[in-house]
Amino acid sequence: MVIDFNHMKEEILHHFKGGEKYMMAKMMDDGTNKILVSRLIPGASIGKHTHETSSEIIYILEGHGTSYVDDEETKVGPGFCQYCPKGHSHQLINTGTKDLIFFAVVPEQ
Repeated sequence: MVIDFNHMKEEILHHFKGGEKYMMAKMMDDGTNKILVSRLIPGASIGKHTHETSSEIIYILEGHGTSYVDDEETKVGPGFCQYCPKGHSHQLINTGTKDLIFFAVVPEQ
């Protein structure tokens, strides 16, 4: 399967997982896996949440922010990858001045 994010409509997800502002996402969800390209505007965040049944991988493409996996804080930018294993919690905050753009995979929901 090839996923063409260039021709997908972007969805706006307000206060995603209890976060600030909103996240914009182009998402493929086949009922088992989610694969998405998303962006957070400056000051926006994905709220802290726990992955009870799956893991999540977030790869930063553009912008800068703060990543939390459990209670570990890390400043992130292009080339950083946040990995949240099953049973752990995470959060992502755009602390930069430009959009934080990332690619994410949530396997085996």
